[in-house]
Amino acid sequence: MIRYALKCDRGHAFESWFKSAEAFDVLRRAGHLNCTECGSAEVDKAVMAPRVSQARDAAETAKADAARDARAAEVKAALAQMRKHVEANSTYVGGNFAKEARAMHLGDAPERAIHGEAKPDEAKALIEDGVPVMPLPFMPKSKVN
Repeated sequence: MIRYALKCDRGHAFESWFKSAEAFDVLRRAGHLNCTECGSAEVDKAVMAPRVSQARDAAETAKADAARDARAAEVKAALAQMRKHVEANSTYVGGNFAKEARAMHLGDAPERAIHGEAKPDEAKALIEDGVPVMPLPFMPKSKVN
């Protein structure tokens, strides 16, 4: 099978698959090719970049897969360690995060490490008001299935 980029005499571009280069030529000469947009029978091959695949043997592929899997495991372990640290060293305030963070910033509540949830507009308002907050790269355990 071969894929060609095609164009009609009215400038419409499209692609199609053919059994072979000869099959394309036979269909074109017989007038069996039509533009997918306007139906014109004046269809020619368009300029297209060749698809060149990298030849990799099974050992290279397995090595690349193993490296990717090892990196994914490292990231997963780092996130788990971060979650453990955050949960051990801060108070979960749930959906009251924006209210609690703002109260601490204004001096209406004692400062302490907290984590929780905020709606996007609440988080944006906190940032715009100079409240030091940052998103965590994990969901609260109550939100994880």
